Amino acid sequence: MEQIGSKWRLLVLHDLRDGEKRFNELKRSTDASSRTLPRVLEHLPETGVVERRLEEDAPVATYYSLAETGRSLCPVFDEIEAWADDWLGGT
Repeated sequence: MEQIGSKWRLLVLHDLRDGEKRFNELKRSTDASSRTLPRVLEHLPETGVVERRLEEDAPVATYYSLAETGRSLCPVFDEIEAWADDWLGGT
């Protein structure tokens, strides 16, 4: 839990289930601040749950996606969503 348990790390991991995204896409979809998101995106590749891919064409673009370890969390997110639907009425 120490590696992935923060609110922002979990939001980014959940958001990357839909596939590879750039920084600004993640910023929009997670509502993370310009200060918080870089820290999260720096940490997650170090844990091995997210992969960072750099395209050096002009302009330089960095893409983030779930690594195999991160993809193995998808069933956990599915179970949490099912629990929320059952117990929280999908709110």
